[in-house]
Amino acid sequence: MPRYDFRCRSCGATFELRRTMAQANDPAVCPEGHGDTVKLLSTVAVTGGSAAAAPAPSGGGGGGGGCCGGGCCG
Repeated sequence: MPRYDFRCRSCGATFELRRTMAQANDPAVCPEGHGDTVKLLSTVAVTGGSAAAAPAPSGGGGGGGGCCGGGCCG
């Protein structure tokens, strides 16, 4: 179940609630009992090396640069 961050406008408390996506925009009450709250925009940082890097072209035959890709022009 997704977690959503909220901030209370009355006391300034920031808190998190687990809700279904259908309930994401429903009003929330802060832990102190205040009802004047606003849902915060959450950001997600994804890091890691799961994506494979493209292989570098080899020097024989098919790559190399120049205007035609064959390495004949300088």
